[in-house]
Amino acid sequence: QVQLVESGGGLVQPGGSLRLSCAASVSIFSISTMGWYRQAPGNQRELVATITSGGTPNYADFVKGRFTISRDAAKNMMYLQMDSLKLEDTAVYYCNALRRTTYWGQGTQVTVSS
Repeated sequence: QVQLVESGGGLVQPGGSLRLSCAASVSIFSISTMGWYRQAPGNQRELVATITSGGTPNYADFVKGRFTISRDAAKNMMYLQMDSLKLEDTAVYYCNALRRTTYWGQGTQVTVSS
């Protein structure tokens, strides 16, 4: 079992920044891929970014150049630095981990509004 707990969501103005954190209950060395997904009201959950156990990132086109995924293996943490936020980035953001099966966190709300 892997438990994932997100934090760092909130309300931010367009053009602002937020940093999301995901705490894993196991060593992230044992997790092949971790990632961030998001789901806006009325929309399907979509991939935002992933990072492999080797540290290779992958981004959805709509966040390239604005978001940065990273991890701290010593702390069993994953992060999503979100810059230049847009209104359309408003969503619940979920942490995801693939370790023989898929695990999800409970989500954290990000609201971009003026």
